[in-house]
Amino acid sequence: MSWARIMVPLAGGASDGAILRLARLVAEPFGAELAAVHAPADIADLMPWMGEGFMGGVQISAMESLKEAAVEGERTAKAACNAAGYAKTQFTSLQSPVWAGLAMESRLSDVVVFDQHAACGRGPLSEAFQQIVADEQRPVIVAREGLNLHGIMAVAWDGGKEATRAVRTALPMLQKASRVIIFGAPAASSRRFDLRRLQEFLAARGVDADIEEVKGSNDAGHLLLKEARDAGASILVAGAFGHARLQEYVFGGTTRTLLNSDGPSLFLSH
Repeated sequence: MSWARIMVPLAGGASDGAILRLARLVAEPFGAELAAVHAPADIADLMPWMGEGFMGGVQISAMESLKEAAVEGERTAKAACNAAGYAKTQFTSLQSPVWAGLAMESRLSDVVVFDQHAACGRGPLSEAFQQIVADEQRPVIVAREGLNLHGIMAVAWDGGKEATRAVRTALPMLQKASRVIIFGAPAASSRRFDLRRLQEFLAARGVDADIEEVKGSNDAGHLLLKEARDAGASILVAGAFGHARLQEYVFGGTTRTLLNSDGPSLFLSH
């Protein structure tokens, strides 16, 4: 079991180089394709504001500005890909409808890599992050400095569907870790679970994991983050818990805590 295609959405801005460097750290250990996908602002998003059959000077100017920005963004993103120097990089610049193209690219990838800004709801790719995690239900890595697929990995597990799916999906990555630690906080969860069950599951798949029961009944996100930091984990694997898309913010409290932290990189699956 391995990963063959790692996708990284690009906004066509100054941050593209940094996220490409981190995404390469995910792709390289697998010898995987790095699918760099430039997702410009979509002209189609302007159409509801233009009125039926009418296009005034302001609207035309806005469309031309978006077209120019898309061309410049593609140039910037492509230059960042060339500078990254990873031979298996494949560059794509999406056309309208951009979201449909981005969704399809994510469906055909093993994991999607975003930076901290998009994960925290900032920048042009913030909505794409929420949609790919919550709507497309694709596994994502929120890549932060210190990302290391050969380092220590922490797993936050409560026996639930989301957390268990995250572990199954992350298995190729966990198999490359120098150490895996399963953390659970029973007093902070409404579920009953036995960490040894997941330990046995991973052992049968070639991953020798330690287990640590986290004490405390406060917010599980803060408890698990502290344990992951103290263990020196470079990646924390967790389920992504979400609300209905009509609510103000798509992610629940524990997931928001993880996303807004300065902790290790995150592997999330919803």
